[in-house]
Amino acid sequence: MEQRQDAIAERRRTARRIFDAAVAKAHPQSWLAAHLPSPPQNGRLILLAAGKAAGSMTVLAEAHYLDTLKLPPERFLGHAVARHGYEAQTRHIPMLAAGHPVPDEGSIASATRALELAASATADDLVLVLLSGGGSANWVAPAGSLALAEKQAVNKALLRSGAPIGEMNIVRKRLSRIKGGRLALAAAPARMLTLAVSDVPHDDPAAIASGPTVPDPSTMADARAIVARYGLALPPAAQALLADDASETPKPGDPAFAGSEYRIVARPADAIAAAVKAAAEAGYEPINLGPDLEGEAREVAAAQAKRALALKAAGRRVALISGGELTVTIAGNGRGGPNQEFALALAIALAGEPGIIALSGDTDGTDGGGGEATDPAGALIDETTLARAQGLGLDPAQSLAQNDSTGFFSALGDLLQTGPTLTNVNDCRVILIDPRNDT
Repeated sequence: MEQRQDAIAERRRTARRIFDAAVAKAHPQSWLAAHLPSPPQNGRLILLAAGKAAGSMTVLAEAHYLDTLKLPPERFLGHAVARHGYEAQTRHIPMLAAGHPVPDEGSIASATRALELAASATADDLVLVLLSGGGSANWVAPAGSLALAEKQAVNKALLRSGAPIGEMNIVRKRLSRIKGGRLALAAAPARMLTLAVSDVPHDDPAAIASGPTVPDPSTMADARAIVARYGLALPPAAQALLADDASETPKPGDPAFAGSEYRIVARPADAIAAAVKAAAEAGYEPINLGPDLEGEAREVAAAQAKRALALKAAGRRVALISGGELTVTIAGNGRGGPNQEFALALAIALAGEPGIIALSGDTDGTDGGGGEATDPAGALIDETTLARAQGLGLDPAQSLAQNDSTGFFSALGDLLQTGPTLTNVNDCRVILIDPRNDT
């Protein structure tokens, strides 16, 4: 029995090392400096940063321009915003914290300042936008008569709907003065370069932080269809904006984008590749299921459990690794997130099968939750999960029905707690199958 427990503990440590390798690959320290542009010849460098990686990216940019290139401070200005707990200690560029996933007053103040700075740019200036996941909630500039409380209500309705992030952002763009290419409109005719950390499946620039610097290919009809599909009850001011074709976003070919360049500098695929490499180094045969998985968390868990059991039956020592962003349709009143719900559903489907453990976590360090920096990143399971839960009087099926995966894993001590990682390239799921330790 002791040998079996040691084997389980070692596999759990291995899964964590694989996850940590993915996060390390995604951190701006690994790649940002190589992508930072030269400052303009005569004008100002205006840095605008938003999202979960905004703090780490801004600190690195300050060091590059002020220390390495010796750019005069008076030619370097800007503003940065990250979710609460993700801000960094900047020394030159002011930084605020804002709400996520539900925006707050910091979101309004930050978007207002970003639009002001963009509008002040001249043809001699370069606007450098450092963008990452979370930017949609961190930069909020409600259009029309929409108030912050109403914008918060829209966000909450979208989050509860189970809609994929891309569909959420299609609706958000019609309610904003900064999303859907409108930041680029404000900055024209200045040159603009966006360096983006992708946190969306298929790395769609129009979906990352709701695409504030790129043309929007989606339409008002798309937004209306999404509202109807999920039966969203929106405030009257939001309904008015979606009913008005004047709320449409700028499209490809708009002259405002003539001087704008966009580069994705970190992708979920990069992080998943690092996890695959770490799994191989740990002696597992890695099977890469891809960086772009979508779908209901519990349904994806059922499918991956079936595959893991088949691999176990075939006697293969395998690491199933996947990324992407799963969704949860909220029906209960518990706490959790897609990674924790995936782990709980996976544990139920595996039914205590020996030799299989799994970790599911968000590379940003927080999975769902209440928007606190202390929220868990995900959870771990192993062959003892259900037995230990039974010993504590927990009902896994009931916890799943109530969307209370946080309560379930908190009681077991199996939450993945990383703290803010200051980056974000979506989720990383690791399932380790080791038939040799089936004793």
